[in-house]
This record gives sequence, C-alpha cells and structure tokens, in this order.
Amino acid sequence: MTDTRLMHTVGVRALEWLWAHREGFRLETDVDPEVGFLERFKPLGELALICKVIFREGVAGSHQATLARQLLDHAWRETLDGGTMLVRGQRTEPISPIPFEVYVAFKELGHSQPEVERAAAVNHRLDSWAAFETTPTRKLGLCAFQRRYGLTPRPPEAEALAGTWLAHTPEPWTVEGHIAYDITHVVFHLTDWGEKPGGLPPRIADYLATWLPVWIDDWLDLERWDLLGELLVVDACLPAPTFDERAWEAFAAVQRPDGAMPAIRTMPEGDPEEVFDVVYHSTLVAAFASALATSRTLTELSRSTA
Repeated sequence: MTDTRLMHTVGVRALEWLWAHREGFRLETDVDPEVGFLERFKPLGELALICKVIFREGVAGSHQATLARQLLDHAWRETLDGGTMLVRGQRTEPISPIPFEVYVAFKELGHSQPEVERAAAVNHRLDSWAAFETTPTRKLGLCAFQRRYGLTPRPPEAEALAGTWLAHTPEPWTVEGHIAYDITHVVFHLTDWGEKPGGLPPRIADYLATWLPVWIDDWLDLERWDLLGELLVVDACLPAPTFDERAWEAFAAVQRPDGAMPAIRTMPEGDPEEVFDVVYHSTLVAAFASALATSRTLTELSRSTA
C-alpha cells in the first residue's frame, strides 16, 4: 500500500501553492463578450468543492485546514465580494446554471447570498433551465447540485445518468481525454465528491474496478498528471481502492517543490497568470486526491488492525 505520508504531503504542498497564488482566482469583469464573464467562475466553484472535501474527510493537519479555510474565505469575501459577483453573473446570463453551481458549494460551507437563492428558486421552475443544453455528464452534475441544494432534480438523476458514457459501460479501449474526464466526473457526482463511496451502481463499480488500473497506467505513461489525479480520486471512491503505488509515487515526484502540479508532462513557464490558468486545476486535483486517498488509506488500515 502507498505510504500515507506521501499522499498527505502532496495535499499540503498543493494547498500552500494555491494560497500563495490565490490572486489567480480572479474574475474578469471587462472580458470579451465572446469569451463570457461566467467562465472564470468555474475555478472558484472547484476550489470550494475541494475545500469541502478537506474539511469533511477530517485528515488535514492544522496547517492544511487553516490554508483551506483561508482560501475559502478569500474566494468568498474578496473574489466573489460576498456573493455579489454571483448575482452579477446571474443577471448577465439569467438562465445560466454556473452561478448556482458555484453558490451551492459555498452555501454548504456556511456562506449565503439571498439574491442568488431567489434566482435559483425562480429558475428551477422554468422549463428553460431543465432544457438547458449541455453534455450528459454536465446534466448529471446539475441534477446532483439541485438535490444537494434541496430542490427536486430536473430531470431525475437516474434519467440523467442513463445518458452518460459510463452508464453504458462501453468498450474500455475507446477512452481518450474527453471521455476520461466524463468518466471521472460521473463518479464525482454519483458519490457526492467522494462522500458516498457506496454511491456507485454495482455494475458501474465492477466495470471501473476492472478497467481503472489500465487507464491509470495509460495516463501515467503519457504523463497526463491532471487526468491521472482525477483517476486516483476515482480509485478512492471505489468500494475496494487499490492505492496504486507506482502512480502515487510518480504523481508525488512530479509535483514541484512549491506545491504546483503540472497538468501535462512538465511545468510551463511564462506569464504568471497564464501559468496559473494552466496548472491551478491539476493542483486542486492533487489536493482532492490527497484528502480522499489519505482518508481511505487510514480507514483501510484501521479495519486491518481491528
């Protein structure tokens, strides 16, 4: 089994880099309309989700927990201006689900913005919101966010799941980058980001248990660290995780001394803002994988010694 200290250290270093580069979670209010004002909200939602995982799993040391809390508070108070920027985003694109998705994670951690909540209540009644065209995996995610918020998912989650690639358990050798990310996110949504390891339907869990080791080997050999990190999260969400030692050792070895995790092959160079945009996600994923794997490893150890 992989060294728990190695897994834990990956997460601590990742949070240290994210805190040092917290200004990278910036919004661009004067962005070109063709790009979209709401595109920069996605990193903030991901940050809140990962911080929630760290708090929930209870394996963070005081330093790590403090960094996560500071990151969360900075994102809400400074970047989102106490939620005011989410209101602005909702007014900019009234039926976009993005402000709602971002808001749910922050609300679950104690923050609130009444105007966003009013917009969510109104939008949930609109056929346009339910008919919002997106990928099947994203549709499943929107259903999961509605359920977590206390709304009845539209469409039902089982219906949304049925349209995803993973629900069909097709030929495993057809997996490439886009499909692989769909696989990981279906698992995230079904397990509520690792909170319910038993949340996977048995047929899907068995399929993943068979083929996940192959995919991990493939993406490790290709040095696709961002995707490898997500697959390590999926492993921790399975009923019987493998904690692939070779993958974890390579993942930890490629992490930079300051905590940044390259997305593909090596760390990019250049403008700091551009570098942040390339590697913030892989670094967040490193913190996510670290928290879940550390927690599951300790659980497995306690069971084996009981």
